[in-house]
Amino acid sequence: MSLRLSHLPCEPCDELAALCKAGGDPLRLRVLRALANDSFGVLELAQIFAIGQSGMSHHLKVLALAGLVATRREGNAIFYRRALAQGDSLGGRLHAALLEEVDGLELPAEVRQRIAVVHARRAAASRDFFARAAERLQAQQDLIAGLPQYRDSVLALLDALDFAPAATALEVGPGDGAFLPELARRFARVTALDISPEMLELARARCAAERLGNVELKLADALADDQEAADCVVLNMVLHHFADPAAALVRLARLVKAAGSLLVTELCSHDQGWARDACGDLWLGFEQDDLARWAEAAGLVPGESLYIGLKNGFQIQVRHFAKPPYNGPEGRQDRNR
Repeated sequence: MSLRLSHLPCEPCDELAALCKAGGDPLRLRVLRALANDSFGVLELAQIFAIGQSGMSHHLKVLALAGLVATRREGNAIFYRRALAQGDSLGGRLHAALLEEVDGLELPAEVRQRIAVVHARRAAASRDFFARAAERLQAQQDLIAGLPQYRDSVLALLDALDFAPAATALEVGPGDGAFLPELARRFARVTALDISPEMLELARARCAAERLGNVELKLADALADDQEAADCVVLNMVLHHFADPAAALVRLARLVKAAGSLLVTELCSHDQGWARDACGDLWLGFEQDDLARWAEAAGLVPGESLYIGLKNGFQIQVRHFAKPPYNGPEGRQDRNR
């Protein structure tokens, strides 16, 4: 008795075929590589790969139908990112194997250069905003999540870590310096870095008013300029201003001493697009799993997390990421590595 193939269920075959089709094009594989730790809009991807926007939209549609990319709305813009493989679903192992192979690819130099241009454009937009809005920024930030709304939670997490009296701290993007007095009381030496001269002047005025003699303010880029590592690195509502948050965490992890800590206070993912214009936000918060995944890729270990719901509909995540101790050739711990 012969089987009629037309009567066999074909939905699983269709899903696997879509996955194979999506991975069967060199450009789409390069797009997946570019999205390994980043999100881009369709126009940005068209510029990065030097093809028309309609052509890039077609490739993204193929990838989306195969479940290889997912979208996220940031205000009026839609950004594409890689979808995580689901190992227990149909095609999950094939999906995971494909991404593992893709991550071993080297993007052409010209593509890497165009990605750098996109990141530089994002960073320039952020710098321009802070240069224009330094005086009114605090009032605008308070519309979303001001320091009083999360200060106690950050301090509770900070105090639970029980740093030694001689420990040092580094705050990246201190804003007007409102959190610096808390750090100055808990650490022997505190360094604050900002790329905005206008914001740094506000922080300097606060340090003078509070007579914070153990705080050093620097006009510097934490992602590019050489800095001494600290026992604790703090980012309060800063990560969403970085052009490439995943790459930023890799760089920031290098500023944490072995056995030290990175404390990140951030908004959870939201859809309030007005925050872009009001506060210069490049990203509308972050998914909790994305922060953990990026931190692990940077060599950090996720620790305790606190979540704070706000009356205006936003939610804050306070995250602790630990850097493992470094044991040298003779078993000693080197906290400066």
